[in-house]
Amino acid sequence: MTNPYATPIPPTPRPPDTRPLRKRVLVWIGGTALFITGALIGSAGHDGQQSVEAKVKPSTTITATVTATPEPGPTVTETVKAKAKPAPTVTVTRTATAKAADSGSNQDSTGTCTIVSNAGNCYAAGQFCRNSDHGAVTTTASGVKIKCAYSSNAWRWTSV
Repeated sequence: MTNPYATPIPPTPRPPDTRPLRKRVLVWIGGTALFITGALIGSAGHDGQQSVEAKVKPSTTITATVTATPEPGPTVTETVKAKAKPAPTVTVTRTATAKAADSGSNQDSTGTCTIVSNAGNCYAAGQFCRNSDHGAVTTTASGVKIKCAYSSNAWRWTSV
């Protein structure tokens, strides 16, 4: 049993290294060479690789002009006879032309939409873009500028 209050016995000294000096030097040289090789490989890690550059397609502007010509409407004729006996019969004719009804499309009559859908309608903010429209700018039916941009994991028309 050992006394806890007694001075501890010093550890035995390490025996001299039994490996010869030339082997110890070779270990240091090999370790240094591996370190330098790793540093060179790590610093030259981008060699042989091409940098990625974003290639932007030239923007395409398509202009569509809509000319609306009203179709001739029916002619309304109203005849009124005068009640005076000695005078000749007086006929009054009023002519009115009905306006052509709008086809109900989302396209405005001034043709401000420069890019239209395959159906011929103006785009609105929030709608999906075609692949050919990526990055393009157009206007909505009401004249608000919108751009085809990547938003919410999809290409959509967004307000500019």
